[in-house]
Amino acid sequence: MHTSPMHTTVTRTDSFHTLTYRISQAALLSGVTPANIRFYEKEKLFRSAVRGDNSYRMYSDADVHQLRFVRACRALDMSLDEVRTLLGLDLNNKLDCATARDALDQHLAHVRSRLAELKALEKDLKALRGRCDGLDSTCHIIEALHERADSLPKKSGLAPAGKRHV
Repeated sequence: MHTSPMHTTVTRTDSFHTLTYRISQAALLSGVTPANIRFYEKEKLFRSAVRGDNSYRMYSDADVHQLRFVRACRALDMSLDEVRTLLGLDLNNKLDCATARDALDQHLAHVRSRLAELKALEKDLKALRGRCDGLDSTCHIIEALHERADSLPKKSGLAPAGKRHV
């Protein structure tokens, strides 16, 4: 095994699959944090890393490329399931091209729906902002938020729904 400041090499088969990078190096090259790399491994978006003799996780150029692919999909706000679907497709298979188009069409429909929700949210926030000019003795924004809080249904024992704002 050869060790240099940037590379630790454990040979597999061909140069694209030569295990060259530790997790921190793969993270730098892919733009994906080490924590996200471990998360992607756990979620089966990315194969579990091969361990070198020193027990470090080791990654190849192909692994770094796959991490960059995942990063590109996540930058398009694709869900883990959508990314998983696209990762399972073959670049040179015409049938897989149709599957990729369908996946993208479904994601586009989701984005359009989310845009409509965000436009409604914007309208609501503008109306809320319009309630207060800062000249009165009380803040009508805070007042309106308290009114909304009081009007929310009281549900006991239920976990909050998701992390969405809308």
